[in-house]
Amino acid sequence: MPETMPDAGFHFEQPLWFLGLLVLVPVALWLWRSAARAARGPIHRYADPHLLPHLTGTRELKAQERWGRFLQWSLLWALLLLAMAGPRWDYTDVRLFHPGNNLLILLDISRSMQVADVAPSRIGRARQEIQDLIMQDREVRLGLIAFASTPHVVSPVTEDTFTVLNALPALSTDLTDLQGSRVGPALERAETLLKSLPPESARAILLISDGDFDEPDLAAQVAKLAEQGIRLHVLGIGTEDGARVPAPPPAQAGSWISDRGGKPVVSRLNADLLEGLAKAGQGTYRLADYRDADTREILKAAAVSKVPAKAGDERTRIWNERYWLPVVLIMALLLPQLRNQFRPRGRAEPKGRATGEARP
Repeated sequence: MPETMPDAGFHFEQPLWFLGLLVLVPVALWLWRSAARAARGPIHRYADPHLLPHLTGTRELKAQERWGRFLQWSLLWALLLLAMAGPRWDYTDVRLFHPGNNLLILLDISRSMQVADVAPSRIGRARQEIQDLIMQDREVRLGLIAFASTPHVVSPVTEDTFTVLNALPALSTDLTDLQGSRVGPALERAETLLKSLPPESARAILLISDGDFDEPDLAAQVAKLAEQGIRLHVLGIGTEDGARVPAPPPAQAGSWISDRGGKPVVSRLNADLLEGLAKAGQGTYRLADYRDADTREILKAAAVSKVPAKAGDERTRIWNERYWLPVVLIMALLLPQLRNQFRPRGRAEPKGRATGEARP
């Protein structure tokens, strides 16, 4: 049976944090062994225990004091893990709102996207651009399709854009066995997903690629989508000078893909092709950079629906988080120690007064 979440009962969002309590066992063993080893040290052969502080300049902690400190820091550690586990109870039932703007991202994960003519690489820059889109987005529902020789739906168009954000680190050029870059099948899959949305809403596609592909009739396919109300926006990744294409695993690091003549294959940004596709799709073309202007322009071009956001049938729970309660307890327990650290030290008594000598 699937695991069910309690309706409004007390539970933890991340209970695996409590595994950190296991750390206390080896720490206690180390403390016990170190105390026993110190008691058998060589210095104990030459001086009585009550004289050791005068010889070493330090005072050894008594067993009760040592274990008392251990229990104190164990309590702080347990409270910290309790806060990280996320105690929660009670929730508010909220209805989700469906914006009238929908943008489906087509991310090129072919081998040429591994080229490092932009930092950290083309695929790395593409992931950063998608992350910027998600963080700046307030009006557009997003979806994601990764493609090389074949398309793969990572997430359909959804309000839960953090689903797309969580999937970004796993997207790489090594996910596909068949190399190559074919945009046509990805556009067909995007058309199928977007056709299921209300036709009165704004529907658009964002192609993120270096343009290193050669397919006939792409412009006609994009123009047909534009006639159906599905615009194509393009974000170019790379430089026109280009760079060599790294060889896929299991090739050694630093090796390159070579042509039939044995020369390394150089992949360059095909800006003319990408700009032509954006023009045929009645969309916007931008070259990806570190600034936010490119993502803002893409989001502005996608948010053109005249249909206002409306409440849907989907609902979600907003839990009342109580992680701050153990944090308050930690601060209360640490406050006395902080006061002792910053308490001003008393001035030393004059030597004559300390020894009982009379002043002249």
